[in-house]
Amino acid sequence: MNRDEIKTILPHREPMLLIDEAERLEDGSARGCYTVRGDEWFLQGHFPGSPVVPGVLLCEMMAQTCCVLLTGDAACKAGTLPYFTSLDKVRFRRKVLPGETLTIECRIVKEKGPFRFASGTGTVHGELAVSAEFSFALV
Repeated sequence: MNRDEIKTILPHREPMLLIDEAERLEDGSARGCYTVRGDEWFLQGHFPGSPVVPGVLLCEMMAQTCCVLLTGDAACKAGTLPYFTSLDKVRFRRKVLPGETLTIECRIVKEKGPFRFASGTGTVHGELAVSAEFSFALV
């Protein structure tokens, strides 16, 4: 999916749409990517002269990629939105810098009622940048 296709399943719009491409994989996971251009609003103050993508936005990129998996979920009816309900075991292993592409891989690991539990990783050039477990409520 390109950005226009992603907009058909996510409510996010610029400047909060933080994935450029995404796809559902045959193994039940999703892969997405975001290339940091360097002119993003979040780099202006984080940090002047030494820009780095904020960790919380790396988590948001993983969540948006994971939402691609929810398109096949019977509980995700028209008008249902996934809301973040938790972040756990978040680890930042390397900085993500302008000019780099973050590749994200996520999977749903558990379902309980309207909740979906997931895990994800983000890498740059094959090197782990971020990992986390997180959950959504389908509201």
